[in-house]
Amino acid sequence: MAAGETQLYAKVFNKLKGRSTPSLLDPLLGMGFPAHTALKALAATGRKTAEEASNWLHCHCNDPSLDDPIPQEYALFLCPTGPLLDKLQDFWRESRRQCAKNRAHEVFPHITLCDFFTCEDQKVEYLYEALKRAGDRTLRAFPSAVPLVLHSSISYLGFFVDDSPADIIREFAVMFATEASVLADCTVKPCTKQLHLTLAHKFYPHHQRTLEQLARAINPSHSCQWTATLYSRDMRFVHYQTLRVLFQYKPQNVDELTLSPGDYIFVDPTQQEEASEGWVIGISQRTGCRGFLPENYTERASECDTWVRHRTYTFSVTPDLSSRKDGEASSRRNGDPNPPSSSRSLSSLQSLQATIVRRSVLVVRHGERVDQIFGKSWLQQCTTPDGRYYRPDLNFPRSLPKRSRGIKDFENDPPLSSCGIFQSRMAGEALLDSGIRITSVFSSPALRCLQTAKHILGEFKLEKKVKIRVEPGIFEWTKWEAGKTTPTLMTLEEMKEADFNVSLDYRPAFPLASLLPAESYDDYVHRCAVSMEQIVSTCPQDGKCPSDLGASSPWGQSPLPLS
Repeated sequence: MAAGETQLYAKVFNKLKGRSTPSLLDPLLGMGFPAHTALKALAATGRKTAEEASNWLHCHCNDPSLDDPIPQEYALFLCPTGPLLDKLQDFWRESRRQCAKNRAHEVFPHITLCDFFTCEDQKVEYLYEALKRAGDRTLRAFPSAVPLVLHSSISYLGFFVDDSPADIIREFAVMFATEASVLADCTVKPCTKQLHLTLAHKFYPHHQRTLEQLARAINPSHSCQWTATLYSRDMRFVHYQTLRVLFQYKPQNVDELTLSPGDYIFVDPTQQEEASEGWVIGISQRTGCRGFLPENYTERASECDTWVRHRTYTFSVTPDLSSRKDGEASSRRNGDPNPPSSSRSLSSLQSLQATIVRRSVLVVRHGERVDQIFGKSWLQQCTTPDGRYYRPDLNFPRSLPKRSRGIKDFENDPPLSSCGIFQSRMAGEALLDSGIRITSVFSSPALRCLQTAKHILGEFKLEKKVKIRVEPGIFEWTKWEAGKTTPTLMTLEEMKEADFNVSLDYRPAFPLASLLPAESYDDYVHRCAVSMEQIVSTCPQDGKCPSDLGASSPWGQSPLPLS
């Protein structure tokens, strides 16, 4: 760092030391971190604790941009809390469920006071002072209730803030901008136009009526505690897609990212030429490192999920919340620590325990599949020039069932390997030895699952007595599939012809045609939950159901198993 820059930091440190007791910077400097990276870590973590900043620096030790003088972007929002926020969040969830995601779902409910602006890392603390000063000056005049009026157009739905309260809120925003300009040397543009709280934006026109009906269920006069909140974001990734990591991934090559559930990855859609199908190039928010990652280990996240909350200023206290807290405190003082609903919860728990005693569901992962051993080109390795199957390796199965469209239908519906068949039989033998009694079987329509179920039943000598009920609802997460369409799976007639003892009378919770390619993780969980509910409810029709066996696909994970 240049001598002039060092002197500048030293002046800032001395000024901050006099204002902040104790300083968050001192412990980081004591650990040996350079001043500019320590300030960067504090800004990136919201200046909460030195420990958080230290952890951030350790995670970013290999971040190639760690020394780059790139400041965060900051914005000031007026956010509702309390009963009004609860109703708004209900609208967020229901509007997304009924009308799909729109631009409003990218951010939490808010009124924008000052749009994003930059502030140097060493001056962030002055923004907090600016927020406090502006809030203190406006506190007495701030409206006890903010009037919200519903406004709707063909691509926008939201509440407008009307009358004199809007002028007071705008005045607060101007005060903050002025103070931030003086204290932190920032250029802040306050919102001087119509103040609004967006409910839906850039939605399909045919959804307008449904969204309006949902919005009318929100009572804008609900008690509300309004809070001015300062957020920051990494300005480098404003136009990137944000992905949330769902599953752990350990890199197989040096150019791949380590993934942990809950990580966020920034992906530039315009810079994916080097990535092969099913992979993307991204930058980890947790480490700052860039690399390849499997896209189906992630899901799309909202824009605001990676924003950092810094400081807040609360303007009013909700009477409803106060009375509720008083009621809770009074209840505790009177020696009644549990709410009245606890007896109902206890009753529900006892009922659930009784249900678990009566039945159990065994969820079994399919055995080893050939494509896991021989790769994506496994079918080419065992196909003759005239399109017939032959066994090039002892770990290939002896034969393949007949398919109406020939051998190519197995490409995305691979069978078990010879080892996988052995594993299935061993699993059946272990279950038999444990004293388990199987009365019904449900299987994914994937060939590997049908084979697993058949071989387990074979160890019980039940392959001719117990019919396999094919339930597409427990098929694996379709986002795992490489193609843009769901795999071509065997029909019930083909299963019968291949000597699978499948039930032709069972009506699945999700017909095969209802499987959607590249479904979201939430859709997948919902599908599995509905399917499992039907599986469990089907059991009593058998007269007794001490045990069920579900042969499922994804990762050896059960679709919400009961045990």
